Amino acid sequence: MAPVFPPLDTGKLLRVPVIALLVVSAAAGLLAWRAASAALGTWWGRAPGAAVARELREHGRVARFVRGRLDAEVATGLALTLALAAIAVAGILVGVLALLVRRSDALAGVDSSAARWAQEHNGAATHRILQEVTNLASTEWVVVIAVVVGAVEWARVPSRWIPAYLTAVTLGDSLVTNAVKDAVDRARPAIDPVAATLGPSFPSGHSSTAAAFFAALALLAGRRRTHARKAALAGLAAGTAVAVACSRVLLDLHWLSDVIGGLALGWGWFALCTAAFGGWLVKFGAPVEAAAAQPARARDPSASTRV
Repeated sequence: MAPVFPPLDTGKLLRVPVIALLVVSAAAGLLAWRAASAALGTWWGRAPGAAVARELREHGRVARFVRGRLDAEVATGLALTLALAAIAVAGILVGVLALLVRRSDALAGVDSSAARWAQEHNGAATHRILQEVTNLASTEWVVVIAVVVGAVEWARVPSRWIPAYLTAVTLGDSLVTNAVKDAVDRARPAIDPVAATLGPSFPSGHSSTAAAFFAALALLAGRRRTHARKAALAGLAAGTAVAVACSRVLLDLHWLSDVIGGLALGWGWFALCTAAFGGWLVKFGAPVEAAAAQPARARDPSASTRV
């Protein structure tokens, strides 16, 4: 007599990709929140210790330059150093992945396994949910969100640079991503016929846009807020970007390595734009508190430099 198996619960099967997306994006958001909390609560806003500063002063001009780049109280200090480090790491990661996607059988195997898993666990209901997540980084939604958040932040902490900053982050990221796509010219997964109509695969444009755009929104919304709220915004931005990246893989529109490269490129471009706009808005080496008060001084030259 043939064994009797219980009927397959398709409802649970369809929920598997969504659960995976939630778990991965939540983990990324928590990691970013913890990192931001530790940075903001422990050493951000503090110059190097007195003993370290004294030792550096004894070693002349180079040591003073190094100390200045590590000083969180200087607008072009620690923040600029971290931004440049993020740009370097992102550039190296994207460059290495661009080489490996054509030469590494191991990476191709990981990409194929992820694509097969997504195909086996996908369904109509899951596809609709994933599509809504991926739409968060579509051109239409990015424009709408940018206008709304930009208007709110302009009213809360006015700055004429907000539109230019958001434009540079989003439009610039798109131009850079498309340039890399054309250079690498990687084929997309062949599981979904729609993917073949979307152009080259590496890096993922939606992932790159989500990483850069939501990080920029978190930065704008975090101005003049407490460290706890800034950390929460950083976690929310990172989690949202990772959710969009996961949706691209689960929809079989990108390889796993595509979205990793996209996230790295997006966060690197965000760091580059933020460093550039910070340099335009403040005098080189100006204290952070004076930089934050610059819009007020522009309206009233007699305004205090304290915020």
